[in-house]
This record gives sequence, structure tokens and C-alpha cells, in this order.
Amino acid sequence: MDDLETEVKALIVDSLKLEDLRPEDIDSEEPLFVDGLGLDSIDALELGVALRKKFGLRIESVSEDIKAHFATVRSLARFIRSQQAAAAAQQA
Repeated sequence: MDDLETEVKALIVDSLKLEDLRPEDIDSEEPLFVDGLGLDSIDALELGVALRKKFGLRIESVSEDIKAHFATVRSLARFIRSQQAAAAAQQA
């Protein structure tokens, strides 16, 4: 498991106060919403805020692309990396 995925898992557990779950209990390919981890739309909002604060993500509006990024921990990690790369390219 890579470090960013571990950070995302810890952020999910901490920001959503999932006290009965440890970051290492979350599979990186497990669906986060409905099936799998079972998060709901309120959790999605809270997670979005936490991701913005921690990683400086820009999420303009909810679209099918954003929903796809929030599907799994692994897809979230890819999204974070792409946002960070785009930000770095703009600064260069």
C-alpha cells in the first residue's frame, strides 16, 4: 500500500469519526459508498471538506468525474496526485 493511500484511509477514519474502523481495515479497491464501506452523501461532503483542507484539492461541483474519483481510496489517491501535479505545473 502506498503512503498516500494510507493517508487517505486515515483521513477517512478521522474526519468521519469511524471509531470502530482502523485505516488498515480499509481495502484500497473497496467501494467507499453504498456497498463496501457504506458511506453516504453527508459523509461525501465531510470527506470533501477534509480533502480540501489537507491536500488543497479543488472540487468545483459534483459531476460524474468527481463521483468516479471518490469511488475508492485508490481512485482518490490518483485524483489527489493529478491535482497536485496540475498545481505544480501551474507554478512552474
